[in-house]
Amino acid sequence: AHLLLVANPVLTGITYLGRRYPEAKIVGLCHGFSGIYGVAETLGLDREGLTFEIPGVNHFVWCMRLFHNGQDVFPILDRWIAEEAPALFAAGQRPHGLEPKTVDLYKRFGAIPIGDTAHWSGASWPLWYHSDPEIGARWNEDPPSGWASYFDHVARNAADFARIAEDPSIKVTEFYPPQISGEPMIPIVEAIACDKPRVVIGNILNSGNFVPGIPRDFEVEIPLWVSRRGVQGIQTGGLSPALLAHTLRDRVAPANLEIEAYEQGSKELLTQLILMDPWSRSLDQATAFVDEVLALPHNAPLRAHYR
Repeated sequence: AHLLLVANPVLTGITYLGRRYPEAKIVGLCHGFSGIYGVAETLGLDREGLTFEIPGVNHFVWCMRLFHNGQDVFPILDRWIAEEAPALFAAGQRPHGLEPKTVDLYKRFGAIPIGDTAHWSGASWPLWYHSDPEIGARWNEDPPSGWASYFDHVARNAADFARIAEDPSIKVTEFYPPQISGEPMIPIVEAIACDKPRVVIGNILNSGNFVPGIPRDFEVEIPLWVSRRGVQGIQTGGLSPALLAHTLRDRVAPANLEIEAYEQGSKELLTQLILMDPWSRSLDQATAFVDEVLALPHNAPLRAHYR
């Protein structure tokens, strides 16, 4: 059997499970890579002609190569940034996939951050765009408002789910039509069960050095060749040295400490994990944060685990 891990955190989940159960057939799935289609839409390119390479670790992936019908898209992007972006940004607009912060990161690293990599819905990486409200406003970034809207959306969805599930007179397909959604779960099931080979973006251990520089026992998000034979990683060209350095510091190191804290059941290591976060300012603050989270009524199992 294959285990499709969709629940977050995919990064630490795939890393932990892959290390602990190396014989298991586990693949993590996330739709963050589809942010590349927003980039194409903003540039006026149809998605059918796209080919791309977006390596990294989950929620920290970078488009290193992008082509449309065989033509390199980066020169097209450079022209859009020079000719069209200034007026859009001055008007306070956030073009899909090419927000002001995204464009600035592209200028700095020569690669496009995709999905949650630098989005307010991820870790809002990096800190220097969010160090105070004024700087955030300069980049048209407002994570608190974004999260408030997101939580409202989730609450409405939960209410709809309950209402539809409890009313036998309602046909589920009237609200959720049986059509292709763009999510990768069904395509990967079909590829395996019906032997319809295809490439799917997913998350597995870096056992084949698919993203050079990332530890081989750590999760990577890469293109996968999926068929009746199972899930096979496809080699990528990897990340630039600068992006690899940020990946190791900001994603790999904290995840390894998080897993160690879990395996030991160590509250001290959990506190050290919080101290690694750039928002932490003192040991007292980090300790109080951990205590407050563990004290929540529904976190009784966590309190028992992290001694």
